[in-house]
Amino acid sequence: MIKIFYGDDRVKARAMIDRLLGKEYEVIEAENLTRGDMDSVFLGTSLFGETRNILLKSLTENKECWEVLPKYLKTTHNVIVWENSVDKRSVTYKALASEKDVEFKEFKRAEEIDRKMAFGIFDAAYSGNGKRAIAICDQMGAMNDPFQLMGLMTTQACKKLELRQSKAPKVLKILAETDMAMKSTAVEPWNLVKAALLRIAEI
Repeated sequence: MIKIFYGDDRVKARAMIDRLLGKEYEVIEAENLTRGDMDSVFLGTSLFGETRNILLKSLTENKECWEVLPKYLKTTHNVIVWENSVDKRSVTYKALASEKDVEFKEFKRAEEIDRKMAFGIFDAAYSGNGKRAIAICDQMGAMNDPFQLMGLMTTQACKKLELRQSKAPKVLKILAETDMAMKSTAVEPWNLVKAALLRIAEI
């Protein structure tokens, strides 16, 4: 599968790239490629015959190479194409978007989180209403930062702990486990947050 990352949040994109490709991977600047180089990038093997981990940067800026990308979807290598933006009106984008072997992921800078809504999410889960917590979470939208939400919910859980509420330690444990998972796995952070909310509601 080829993954295509784009968007203005370069920090989060880089973190995800490092998580998926590991510590050692090839970095190829597309501006230096010719059409004839594409076979070696996507089909060429390493000296040890292993699957290669490749980060290909700014391919859309190299028109002749970008246009032939759909021919290389069966590559056996782990390839991430990293772009500032993609033109969703282009023929190449439409061809790629219709293929199951391509995954597009946008990394967009998060909006400032609505603290009142964040506290509402936590309170709903804490009171046992997981469905309500998920519903508010969905209203908040994917544009918000799940890491900010986790921070605010942890603050609220700590306040519950100070009040010596019996379920507070279990809630904090769930939040800590979720925070670790968000930073160490490739699972979509919002999915992890929602799973945590349901676990909290069941306590």
